Amino acid sequence: MHINRLSLSLIAVLTASACASVAHNHEAQNTAGAASTAALEGSTSDSTFDIASAPAEVLTDAGKAALLEEPIPAPPADIWERMRAGFQLPHSDHPRVQAELQFLERTPSYMNRVVDRAEPYLHFIVEEVEKRGMPMEIALLPVVESAFQPFAYSPGRAAGLWQFIPATGLHFGLKQNWWYDGRRDVIASTHAALDYLQQLYNRFEDWQLALAAYNSGQGTVGRAVRNAKAAGKPADFWNLQLPRETEGYVPRLLAIRDIVAAPEAYGLSLRSLPDEPYLEVVDIDSQIDLALAAELADLTIEDIYRLNPGYNRWATDPEGPHRLVLPIDKVTEFQEALAALPAHKRVQWNRHKVQQGQTLSHIAKQYNTTTEVIREANQLRGDIIRAGQHLLVPTATAAAEDYVLSVSQRLAAIQNRNRGGDKRSHVVQPGDTLWDIARAHGVSVDELSRWNGMAPRDTLRPGQTLVIWAKGQKGKSLPIPHSQRVYYTVRKGDSLYEIAKRFKVSVKQLRQWNGLPEKGYLQPGQRLTLLVDVTKQQDSI
Repeated sequence: MHINRLSLSLIAVLTASACASVAHNHEAQNTAGAASTAALEGSTSDSTFDIASAPAEVLTDAGKAALLEEPIPAPPADIWERMRAGFQLPHSDHPRVQAELQFLERTPSYMNRVVDRAEPYLHFIVEEVEKRGMPMEIALLPVVESAFQPFAYSPGRAAGLWQFIPATGLHFGLKQNWWYDGRRDVIASTHAALDYLQQLYNRFEDWQLALAAYNSGQGTVGRAVRNAKAAGKPADFWNLQLPRETEGYVPRLLAIRDIVAAPEAYGLSLRSLPDEPYLEVVDIDSQIDLALAAELADLTIEDIYRLNPGYNRWATDPEGPHRLVLPIDKVTEFQEALAALPAHKRVQWNRHKVQQGQTLSHIAKQYNTTTEVIREANQLRGDIIRAGQHLLVPTATAAAEDYVLSVSQRLAAIQNRNRGGDKRSHVVQPGDTLWDIARAHGVSVDELSRWNGMAPRDTLRPGQTLVIWAKGQKGKSLPIPHSQRVYYTVRKGDSLYEIAKRFKVSVKQLRQWNGLPEKGYLQPGQRLTLLVDVTKQQDSI
């Protein structure tokens, strides 16, 4: 409901005309009064006053001119109002929901941060949920999964807004390789997540059970349903025995829904977001350097990554997808600039002369690309190259640090974050595991994973560099050489002191690396792990 300029002008004109009519006769006054009433009624409805129906004697030339003014446009609708109209999940006063609501009430800044992060993506997700007739609560699921952080990565190896693990992502068509991870692609992962949720709903015929299965797996929820029925209990979400995380998962979503439905009831407010498209997908037909794409769209490189978080490196995947997500107001400018740029200039190429001893993997690492790309660009059938041979290699147009949200730069930011204590580095050797490295440095696997932006079950690669922030007793750093891990098999007559002296390490380090008690004896054949600087060893190994 709004009063536009047209209605206001009409009210003023008709009122003035009505007053003027009093001097002539009572009948004219009645006519003006009726016209004024009609104008006021029109101002409080969605209809516009019909100029043709106004009595000619009450419209002066000025009044007619005022009526022709453009109406004030209504403010854009709010995305929260649209979402509220689509909520379908039942309200619950369960203690688990109340606990989540209390947390959100105590931390109002949390929802503010989530809204800021959600702004570029939310309208697209709402549209997709609405198209499928799903409960609008599902559009809020990324709040629970990732707090709307597209680069979120969990200890369970789940990635992106919708937190797909690798296997489930592949099952739903999300491509994952060196260049690109569809689990973080906002467009692709949203389609995949809604496909998955619809599949789960078709199985359980209950949205709360479908959501629980999205979190813990349909096998887990299926077993819980069967167990509840066997025990004669209702097989709804609240009566199932589920993992603790899942038991809090649906209540958290319901609490967030309640906050969005009536934020003022909880002493909170949500920044208004317009109900209008923010993003548009642009087909680009080939690989493009992301720094160049940012320049063509008049955006920062960081903006490009945040809208296209699926791209791991400095360019889009040479094998596709060949698309970019851009703010809708930048699309025309980008398309015009891209059309004026020759296709071969979308990626910069270097002519590399192969040096003696170089391999394709050496060259790929030097230029921050892959052996597959070099092979394809040069029509090589295998990995055999010879000194003096020239290869065309695609390269980034900007410095590595300019691609601020590429995989390598995000990892560098995580590893360089000061965690306190002594920062060490470890170059992964064949056969290394996170558990062995963590034990050798006296830290936990969870800590080691977190310091290196990994999940505990991630696979290590030989040559990969890990950082360790370790402290000894009473906060004093325990000096461990930046070295290679070696194994030593205890021989008859060996002691910890003799082994430590032989490898130029301390007995304390030996105990720490191998979890040995203060008291106890070594056994012949026992295998010990040591971290030694092999450049300082002679015949020890």
